[in-house]
Amino acid sequence: MSVNVYECMFLLDTNKVAGDVANAAKQLHALLERNHAEVLASRPWDERRLAYPIDGHKKGLYYLTYFRTEGKNIANIERDCALTELILRKLILKVHPKHVDLMLQVARDEHAVALQTVTEPSPEEEIPSSEELHEVEPPPPPRRSSRRKEEIAKEG
Repeated sequence: MSVNVYECMFLLDTNKVAGDVANAAKQLHALLERNHAEVLASRPWDERRLAYPIDGHKKGLYYLTYFRTEGKNIANIERDCALTELILRKLILKVHPKHVDLMLQVARDEHAVALQTVTEPSPEEEIPSSEELHEVEPPPPPRRSSRRKEEIAKEG
């Protein structure tokens, strides 16, 4: 079976982590290595208030991990995550091979909070003003199909 790279975002219980992120990381690495996964990169992502309580928790620590393993090991990893009290939720995604290097580079950057999905427009790509937006011609009326034209001609 082929070996793939996976991205896993863990949502950890902040009460169990209790400021000892290094120990939590050890536990996550041990869980992955026990299931024949090679950890490529991992780091805390962000501690946030949750949109809704999960098991009575209102805050959680997001922890990002990239690992390499065979696809058949994912089920065992998911089972172990469900049995670990430290982990509230997890999301495991397969990383497309052409994106692996970029994703690992971002994950290893300690100063990166998240990938920027919105970029500043370049000087050539000016944002139109509200006056310019109102000056735009309205779109032409929709074309009627030839079948519809025949129906209208019969009725008229």
